[in-house]
Amino acid sequence: MPLLDGLQYGRFLLGADGAESNPFVIVLGVLYSLYRTIPFAGLIAYFTLNFLQGNPGLNRLIRYNMQQAIYIDIALFFPGLVTALIGLILGSQNIELSPILIQGSTDAIFVSLLAALGYSAASSLLGVEPNKLPIISQAVSDRMPSVDMFDIDSEGNVFVKPREIEENDKEDDNKKKDE
Repeated sequence: MPLLDGLQYGRFLLGADGAESNPFVIVLGVLYSLYRTIPFAGLIAYFTLNFLQGNPGLNRLIRYNMQQAIYIDIALFFPGLVTALIGLILGSQNIELSPILIQGSTDAIFVSLLAALGYSAASSLLGVEPNKLPIISQAVSDRMPSVDMFDIDSEGNVFVKPREIEENDKEDDNKKKDE
């Protein structure tokens, strides 16, 4: 989902001379065409990933990657917003940005997206949680349920601990380790 939504930033790299003979670009073009022909495909993908990532029956690593894909896709909104605002401000002043600046910035966004997706895929293939993406990984980790979040009361009922209790438990564990 983030790759298909981020292809707009790779238009200069993927549309370069000779790119039409690259099988990777051809496959991406076909996938992108299919993705865009389905009405509300992005919204459907978002709700599907969001629903599935909450299913504890799925592997935690898969659920983590689903949530991270959602957050990466949401993060792609901000470069588009900044670009639109800059275009609006400069357009009202009749100032045009250099094509080299536009191409360089969109290429940088696309390469950053590819790096994040590549890191996530490689980490997942190695069985390691891809939790080193700044801001995004922390947000995903905060949202992912873990065993530490649950407790059992005296009657045997399972419940989610409030964050304060969870944080106090972690502090107690750290004090025990220090001793």
